[in-house]
Amino acid sequence: MRSKASDLKLINLFLDMLAAEQGAGANTLDAYRRDLTDLSIYLVRCGQTLASATTDSLRGYLADLDTRGFKSSSVARRLSAMRHLFRFLLNERMRGDDPAAILSGPKRGRGLPKVLSIADVDRMLTKAKELTQVSNGSALKQLRAMRLYCLLEVLYATGLRVSELVALPPSAARNDARMIVVRGKGNKERLVPLNDASRRAMSEYLAAMETQKSEKAKGVASSKWLFPSFGESGHLTRQHFARDLKELASASGLAPRLVSPHVLRHAFASHLLHNGADLRIVQTLLGHTDISTTQIYTHVVEERLKSLVRDLHPLAEK
Repeated sequence: MRSKASDLKLINLFLDMLAAEQGAGANTLDAYRRDLTDLSIYLVRCGQTLASATTDSLRGYLADLDTRGFKSSSVARRLSAMRHLFRFLLNERMRGDDPAAILSGPKRGRGLPKVLSIADVDRMLTKAKELTQVSNGSALKQLRAMRLYCLLEVLYATGLRVSELVALPPSAARNDARMIVVRGKGNKERLVPLNDASRRAMSEYLAAMETQKSEKAKGVASSKWLFPSFGESGHLTRQHFARDLKELASASGLAPRLVSPHVLRHAFASHLLHNGADLRIVQTLLGHTDISTTQIYTHVVEERLKSLVRDLHPLAEK
């Protein structure tokens, strides 16, 4: 039990550093905590701790993950967490060596993102708009439909991360707002432009919230969130939005498994690039620190580039 307690202390110190120095968000910290706690449990079974772990024991842990059926991407993520932790322990002189430094992870190809076509997104937007105009339900049901339509319009217009989207304040829906300030990963702020459709959807949704007569809706209207929860206090959860989005996909004739908030973020980036947007601009809009992260979307413009060369090159066959 003492070894577990000492490991927990080291993990907490590491997470405190990530939060204070790198601005890591709650979701990132939770993921690190889960991964490193799992490592600690394995080491305790082997009679070791994070302070005494050897390179061989860490290799054994990676092999154990493979035996448990973890995907290569998950093993690579756990290895990354280990490397960060032991580098921290070395820098803070809590260890005299770094047992994870020479470890190699599984080779993995970078998967291409799932992308909806422009027609698919249009079908979802059309269906979501139709649901806001159904008058045979309760006022709260109609407000939920307006919230979903607004979420969809804003997400496709901006490419926000779902965590950024659900945490928007009501001020984002100001009539004169053509840009919104988004606080993303690492607590970094960026400006994201809004199109007319998203501004109109937010304005109509906010107006509907403020005019609801039910006591529950009145509480919602005074929320500090643009997309508040209609149940417990706080904003709409990522999981709730994902469920609503899958139901909308099904109603639109699309396979729910192919639709998620992150897939719509992919659609935003891919459709911009397909229509000629500069990769650096898309990087800025998505809030990517490294352009290599954005380059995964360039596969969608490959055919467009081929056709440009074929049609515009002076030596191309006519």
